[in-house]
Amino acid sequence: MQLSETQRIKQRFGIIGNAPALNRAIDIAVQVSSTDLSVLITGESGVGKETFPQIIHQYSPRKHNAYIAVNCGAIPEGTIDSELFGHEKGAFTSATSDRKGYFEVADGGTIFLDEVGELPLSTQVRLLRVLETGEFMRVGSSKVQKTNVRVVGATNMNMMDAIREGRFREDLYYRLNAVPINIPPLRERKEDIPLLFRKFASDFAEKYTMPPIKLNEEAETLLKNHYWKGNVRQLKNLTEQISVIEQNRNITAETLNRYLSAASTENLPAVLSPTHSGSKTFNNEREILYQVLFDMKKDMNDLKKLVHEIIAKEGLNYQNDFKEHPETTFVSPDVINITPSTVAKPKKISHENNSIEDTEEYVEESLSLIDAEKEMIRKALERHNGKRKYAAQDLKISERTLYRKIKEYNLE
Repeated sequence: MQLSETQRIKQRFGIIGNAPALNRAIDIAVQVSSTDLSVLITGESGVGKETFPQIIHQYSPRKHNAYIAVNCGAIPEGTIDSELFGHEKGAFTSATSDRKGYFEVADGGTIFLDEVGELPLSTQVRLLRVLETGEFMRVGSSKVQKTNVRVVGATNMNMMDAIREGRFREDLYYRLNAVPINIPPLRERKEDIPLLFRKFASDFAEKYTMPPIKLNEEAETLLKNHYWKGNVRQLKNLTEQISVIEQNRNITAETLNRYLSAASTENLPAVLSPTHSGSKTFNNEREILYQVLFDMKKDMNDLKKLVHEIIAKEGLNYQNDFKEHPETTFVSPDVINITPSTVAKPKKISHENNSIEDTEEYVEESLSLIDAEKEMIRKALERHNGKRKYAAQDLKISERTLYRKIKEYNLE
C-alpha cells in the first residue's frame, strides 16, 4: 500500500495521530516550505511545536544549509542581542574577541525562534529590521551586514494580549505571522491519545527491557477524557511512570486514575476557593504575589482575633491601667487596624516601678508587591543554592525573566 505524503512526513519526523487539525498543520508546513515567508507556530506547551520548523526546513530549498533552533526564553536579556546578531571585540566587558551571531552563521538557512514572545523589546526592533531588509549590525559595531535567513517563530502565549499589554510589537507580529500554523492541544485530538500511549509504552518497554503496558477498555476511555494540560509531553511522562512502577502490565481504570489524580495536583501552588472544591493554578508571577498578600492579610486577621482573646482572657482593664500607669501607652485591640502592610511584634515595656507585659507594639513594615516578589526570588535562589535555572522553574517564570529581576533588585 502506497503511503500518502502526509503519512511519509509523519513517519520521518515521528508524528503520531490522524486528527484533521494535526493533518492540516502538516499540510500547511509543507506548502509554505518552498517559499521564504516567515511562519509563526502557535499552540500550548507540550504539543510538539518544535517539529514543524524542521519539516519546513527539510522540505525547503534551504535544507542543505544551516538550521539553528534558539530558545529565546532561556537566554538572559543582557546577552540575547549578542547571541542573535554577534558582537565586536570590546563591545562589553567579556567581549574579548569578535563573535558571529546566529543570523550570520545561518545565512542561507533557517532560524527557529522558540518562545519568540519572550524577546525583549529592544531585540524585537533588531529582528524586525532583519525581517524587513535582511540587515543587521553586530553589538558594538556600526557596520551594516546582510543575511538571507528564513525565520520561523513559535510561542505558547496569546500574542494579542502581549501586544495590548505592550510586551510585543504589533508590526513585528504581523511580519512573523505571514503564515500562521496552529498545533491543536491533545484534548482536541482524543482519537490520537490511545495511539500515542501505545507508541510511548512500546518505546519504554524497549528502553527498560520489560513487557509493554496495556490499557483495558475502561482505562482507555478514562485516558481519552482526561484534560491533559501538559499535552503530549504530559502523556509521555505519565506513560513512562506507569511503565516503570506497575508490576501488573494490564492497566485498569482504577490504577490509571491514581496516576491521573496525582498529576492533577502537580500544578501547585493552587488557591482553594471557599465556593469551589477544585483548584486554581497560577498563570504568572503577579498572581502568585497577589495570593501571598491575600494569605498575609488572612494571617493578620487571625492574629488580631488572637490578640482580642488573650487580652479578654487576662481580664485587662485599659482605662484603669492607664490611670494607674499614665506613663505607659496601651494599644487597644478596638483601634488596631491590621492590613497586609502591618506586622504585629510582641514587646515587653519595662519602667522603673513596674513591668507591663502582654501589650503589643505594632510596627509598620513594607510588604508591597515589589518587596514580596524580591523576597520570593531570594528564597528560591537560597533553596536551590543560587542555581537560577531551578529557581526559575520553582517560581514558574522563565530564566531570562529571573535574570532580569535579579539585576533589577540587585540580588546578585
